[in-house]
Amino acid sequence: MASHRKLRAAAVVCAAVAVAGPTSAAAWAAPPAAVRAAVQENAPLLPVPAPSPSPDPFADLTPDEIVDRAVTATQSATSLRMAGRVVSEGQQLDIDFAVNERDECTGLMKIDGGTAELRRVDDFTYMKGDEAFWRVSMASQGMSKPQIDATIELVKGRWLKIAPGQAGSSDLSGVCDLQGLLASLDEDKAEPGTLVRGPDGEVDGTPVATLVKKETGEETGTETTEPETTEPGTTEPEPEPAKPETTTVSVSQEGKPYILKMVKTGGEEPGSMTLSDFDKPVDVVVPPASETVDLSKLGQGTSA
Repeated sequence: MASHRKLRAAAVVCAAVAVAGPTSAAAWAAPPAAVRAAVQENAPLLPVPAPSPSPDPFADLTPDEIVDRAVTATQSATSLRMAGRVVSEGQQLDIDFAVNERDECTGLMKIDGGTAELRRVDDFTYMKGDEAFWRVSMASQGMSKPQIDATIELVKGRWLKIAPGQAGSSDLSGVCDLQGLLASLDEDKAEPGTLVRGPDGEVDGTPVATLVKKETGEETGTETTEPETTEPGTTEPEPEPAKPETTTVSVSQEGKPYILKMVKTGGEEPGSMTLSDFDKPVDVVVPPASETVDLSKLGQGTSA
């Protein structure tokens, strides 16, 4: 339900229980065979109760009410981990970040085959990328190949240190702004009555309720234009229909009703994001000064 635009810049656990029957005194000392036989012959056969299904905590709620509770619970988190993939402006971005309410974060991002690690603590952002990541990032900023080559030599194997107010600082801090990310849940909530409840499922072994919102091109703001006048004897190709946009939100049915997963298909920014590790500590390690290079040094063309 949160905007993927805000998210630009887990293993499943299965449990199986086997019941072997009532424990006898053999667990302590084996009784004589005759005693065991008498016990077995006279012991009543007790019926084994069938497991009862877990009650649905949202049974009496509408889809809109479920989402309201989920947004409120998720916004109360002091920290969380978000991992997934989004597509924005044609670029595929994979992220895996742990974020807390102090705007501290640590994690990885991957884009176009490049990988970078990002840490933010005490209002400073540290980024360490491989060569592929830096080339993609710098090329997108319009830097020439000679500039890119020279810059990569300065940052190779080192952390780029970005101070508050420096270029890119605000964009990167947005990735680590927990309250800003969670605030977008309210901004992107569906209009009342547009949500439906889908079949229940699981996210990483936790049972969830799913809420689904579908939009047409008209609902998402896609503009329609009048067909252009064509010369006699010519035909104008039919415009491609807008791909319907579907958002699916999975809400935990155990404990607090946290949002555990958001999936968006169609539209301009499809993707999937999983939320986990709610309220767990986020430990961010400041890279050693000997392994960092200040962003201001890059503009001067000097080494750190």
